[in-house]
Amino acid sequence: MKLSLFSVGYAGLWGQQRLDPVSFIERAAALGYRAVMLMGKRPHLAPLDADEETLAALRAALARHNVTCAAIAGYTDFSGGGAAEVPYLEMQISYVESLARLAQQLDARVVRVFTAYETEAQSPQAVWDRAVRALREICDRAADCGVTIAVQNHHDIAVHSDALLELLGDIDRPNCKLGFDAWSPALRGEDLYAAARRMAPHTVITTNADYVRLPRFRYRPAIVNYERAQPDLVRAVPFGDGCIDYPAFFQGLQEGGFDGWANYEMCSPIRGGGAADNLDAYAARYVRWMGEHALGDGAKIS
Repeated sequence: MKLSLFSVGYAGLWGQQRLDPVSFIERAAALGYRAVMLMGKRPHLAPLDADEETLAALRAALARHNVTCAAIAGYTDFSGGGAAEVPYLEMQISYVESLARLAQQLDARVVRVFTAYETEAQSPQAVWDRAVRALREICDRAADCGVTIAVQNHHDIAVHSDALLELLGDIDRPNCKLGFDAWSPALRGEDLYAAARRMAPHTVITTNADYVRLPRFRYRPAIVNYERAQPDLVRAVPFGDGCIDYPAFFQGLQEGGFDGWANYEMCSPIRGGGAADNLDAYAARYVRWMGEHALGDGAKIS
């Protein structure tokens, strides 16, 4: 698989070290990655800030380090919410269209998006319909830039694999594909091999991280005992040390015909903290793990 590093891990979130995008590209190359996925918001690649000088610097860095921009990661929630008179859907459609234009200028072919969270104010079907309308228009606009929209199995709407395929059918656009990840179906109890094999023909990127479950309990003084609390706390750990069955997941993807980008992310607090050395160790571990399992195309780590 073609390996890519997601810049979100170096964006200074969750107490982690922050790198600017040019420095991040250099770091990704040194860690053995052939490509990067750039976070499509501040502090990395926000449409409001991405002028021609910024894009020229990014193109130069990509060329200098022989790294591809595999994708730009958008952040969306098509449920709407808030004041009824605010055009939330139009604002997000415009935002993703801007990301598609940036992708075109960086020779990226994919923009990642989310669906929507369920809300108490709207029925799940109403939120589903809003997401479908938005994604259809986004795909039509992105097509003018030669960009594919990858819907990630992250938000509530269509998070289950059965529902995600149903959503893809409702959107019905040739440039609407999937960003199919293992962590969500693993935590929700889906069969990873079966789900990955089924989704593989529709998948253009997969974003990977590993986690452990930490059981939670609440003390009940009246009975001098504890009661189980749900759900478990989940914490990111080095790749291969967690509870997600990645060998089964990748086997399913490969047998299903997946030939896209495999992104590594550090998108939450990680064991060991957010210092640069720990981030780099996590990112390098992914490249080694993928190579040891004959899955990666990473360069030699420098």
